[in-house]
Amino acid sequence: MSGFPRPVIGISLDLSTASWDEWQQDAVVSPVSYHEAVWRAGGLPVMLAPLPGAVDAVIALLDGLVLTGGRDLDPARYGAEPEPHTVVAHRLRDQWELALFTAAQERCLPVLGICRGMQLINVALGGTLHQHLPAVVGTDVHSPEPGQVGRHAVITAPGSRLSRLLGQRRVMPTHHHQAVRELAPGLCATAWAEDGVIEGVEGTGAAWLLGVQGHPEEDRGLDGVLAALVDASIRPAPTRRRTSRS
Repeated sequence: MSGFPRPVIGISLDLSTASWDEWQQDAVVSPVSYHEAVWRAGGLPVMLAPLPGAVDAVIALLDGLVLTGGRDLDPARYGAEPEPHTVVAHRLRDQWELALFTAAQERCLPVLGICRGMQLINVALGGTLHQHLPAVVGTDVHSPEPGQVGRHAVITAPGSRLSRLLGQRRVMPTHHHQAVRELAPGLCATAWAEDGVIEGVEGTGAAWLLGVQGHPEEDRGLDGVLAALVDASIRPAPTRRRTSRS
């Protein structure tokens, strides 16, 4: 663990054109709900702007990592062509977050993937994605309104980490039009929507690894999900390799 009073939790940022005052520029952005939820859960949030060349230096500062939501992964990452509804994120973001995740896994740092973050974990480990869920399940229940967070029930696997955190059935905030198609090796599905879409995954290896398709940062009643990451970041893993600070 770091020498700070709270474990240091890195939060990945998006790239977008943003406007403020009289300015309109390329910017790194994130909903405030992510860092507020990490702080409430007992972590020290550190916002991680995309710097692929600095991955090792950044990971050495962290005790845990949150991979956040956002626009779609480049389908080329899982051997597919983009479909009409796919809106690909900035490629620098894909590169950055994939490198962060790989480095975190090598060091056995706890990782929580939220929405796109869960999809990225699956792709990084060799899985694939459904590119547009309404074409698969026949409804827009997973992203009911543009720019709005909806809600639907999630059912968890008995005995799983998500079952302990959420209970057997929990209504969660949601906004996603993509989801896991083929589950990657090294992951176990432990939560589903009522239509069968995978809503949660857990790692089967030594490192603490959790993915949720919903948005726990948008509901204070779900702070336990972030608290589980913070708790895992406090407890030293036997195989964790950390770079010492001077």
